[in-house]
Formats: sequence, structure tokens, C-alpha cells
Amino acid sequence: MRVAGIMSGTSLDGIDVAIVDIRGGRFATVATHTSPYPEAVRHALLEVSNAVAHTGQVARLNFLLGELYAEALKKTCRQAGVPLRSIGLIGCHGQTIFHDGRPVKFLDRRVASTFQIGEAAVLAERTGIPVVNDFRPRDIACGGCGAPLVPLVDYLLFHHRRLGRVALNVGGIANLTAIPPAAPAEEVIAFDTGPGNMVIDQLIARFTGNRWAYDRYGRMARRGSVDHVLLEKLLRDPFYWARPPKTAGREQYGKEFVDRLVATGLEEADLVATATALTPAAVAVGIERFVRPRMPVDELIVSGGGAHNPEIMGQLAALLPGAAVATSADFGIDIDAKEAIAFAVLAWRTWRRRPGNLPSATGARRAAVLGRVAF
Repeated sequence: MRVAGIMSGTSLDGIDVAIVDIRGGRFATVATHTSPYPEAVRHALLEVSNAVAHTGQVARLNFLLGELYAEALKKTCRQAGVPLRSIGLIGCHGQTIFHDGRPVKFLDRRVASTFQIGEAAVLAERTGIPVVNDFRPRDIACGGCGAPLVPLVDYLLFHHRRLGRVALNVGGIANLTAIPPAAPAEEVIAFDTGPGNMVIDQLIARFTGNRWAYDRYGRMARRGSVDHVLLEKLLRDPFYWARPPKTAGREQYGKEFVDRLVATGLEEADLVATATALTPAAVAVGIERFVRPRMPVDELIVSGGGAHNPEIMGQLAALLPGAAVATSADFGIDIDAKEAIAFAVLAWRTWRRRPGNLPSATGARRAAVLGRVAF
């Protein structure tokens, strides 16, 4: 079966599309493409993410994203020479505008919650292809955090008989999947480690008046110096020391967090350098505290936008001695498309009535079939 996966992450940089052929549980990538968000759309998404927003604005964005997802898939097909009609299913994660997998008190009840937009009915109507979306709520209903959901696919991609591997995705948020050697999928360790590119991107946009959306190749970070006092203070946040399962998002690392950083009065380049150092430092804390006591870490396999940042990659190598640091491209997996590939595979599993979550990663009481289907 040929399945398209569509992913737009917390970095809000665009729409990643992957077209994947799946045969007997094995999968091969046919094509990948990223369509950047129009600046007005990105700005509107920032306005409604982790904020009190008018329901009309959220509803309109929901339908607009359905249109943009359909256009991004069709563009990928045209560029790769893949007939749209050859695709039998779409897995669409949607755009997260709120996620808190931890139960909190609300109206005299304790509830966890998550909210992704990108109307599946529009995507199905524009393409003529069934769409699986809304993957996270079922895991939350089963007592999980609703994230991370990629670990099952990380396991299928990277498990090894002799080597302990950690698959690290550095998107807006950084998350890892630790795969012990020769272990079944149920023994993986997975959690969000903290910010990926989210804080860096916000600082860059603020300091350049939105002329730059991210620190290309870590150039501004390289011009600055890390403030180690501030970095150590940031790393004392209880999140980094809390045991998995755990998730993070714009709720923790959005505008309010960046406002506090800017209020320190540090020079712009020094703040970017310190925010950049926070990402690999938080990854290292997570690995040293929660992974290495349980398994060897022979290889670290990095994907996501952060894999393009030599400052992040260099610091990861320095902080994790004994681990060979590579990117997913070294294993034939597009750095920017791994999560889109993952949601294609998860959609296929939903279509086949197979569970898509790993309770060891999300904390759910049981493995469950995820998502809703729009025919």
C-alpha cells in the first residue's frame, strides 16, 4: 500500500510530506518534500498556539490548513512524478496548537488534553483519499501523555541486535527514543528532553525583526558566548529531572519563556548561544539520567531541523562521549522527513487495526489503535 504522511511540527516552519510504500510491515520511502508555511499563516498559528484565541480564528485556520496540506501533497506528487491516484491512504498529524498530556484540575475534574488542527475532511475531499488524523487523543484516553508517538517507528527503523541506539529528533521540541540492543519494541525508552529549536527560533525572529526565522548553520550562536550561570539555572527546572514519560511544548517554551530570557539583559548573540547550548545539554541530562543506567548508548542518530545546526551537533558529540553521533540521512532517512514517514506508517497501522502507541513511551495503560478516519 502506498501511504502519504503529512507532518507540521511545533517549529511552525512548514509542511513535511513523505510518500511511503508499505509491504508486509516493511516500508520504503518514495518521495519527500517540505512546503514552507506562508508567513501570514505562520504568524496566525503562533497567535493561537498556547494562547486565548477567538474560536472563529481557530476554526478558519483548521479549514485553511486542510487546504494547504492537500496542496503540499499534490506538489510533492508533481515534483516526484508520483501519481496522486497511486496513494491509497494519508496519515496527517495536524498542527498542534495546545498539548498538555498531564492531567490537571479543570471544572472539578482532572483532565489531560491535546488539540491538533488541519481539517481531515477537507484533505480527503481535495485528494479523494481516506485520511487518518487525530492520533494523540486515544493514547490520552488510555492514560498516556499522547506523546511521543514516533518511538514505534524509530524502533522499526533503527533497532539492532548488538548496538544500543538513541534516535533523537530535534524539531521545535527535542525528543528521543532509546532502543536497547536486541530488545522488543515494548522495552524502548522515549520522552521529550526539552526545547529543540523552538527557543532559538523565537530569539532569532525577535532580534532580526522577523527577517530570519532560524539561526542558519548556528551562525549567531557561534558569534556569542554561552552564559554558563544562566544555563545551569535553566537546567535546574524540575522538568529535566522528572522521570519519563513526559512531554513538552510551546506551553513551557513559548513567548513567556523567551521574555524571561530577554529580560536577563544578555547580549543577543550570547542569548542565542546559551539557548542553543540548552538543547544538547538537556538531551545529555536525559540520556545520562534515564537511558544510560538501563542500556549502552553506542550510537546517537539525529533528525529534524537541529541536525542542520553544527553547533547543536558538535555539542551533542562533546557531551556524550562514547556515542557515535550520526544523522538519520546516514541510514537512508531524510533528516527533515522522519516524522512524516512515521505518521504514514502509523496511519497504515490504524488502517490495519494495529496499535500505534508504545505504553513504555507514553505511559498509557495499554497499546491502542490510534486516530480517526475521514473517508
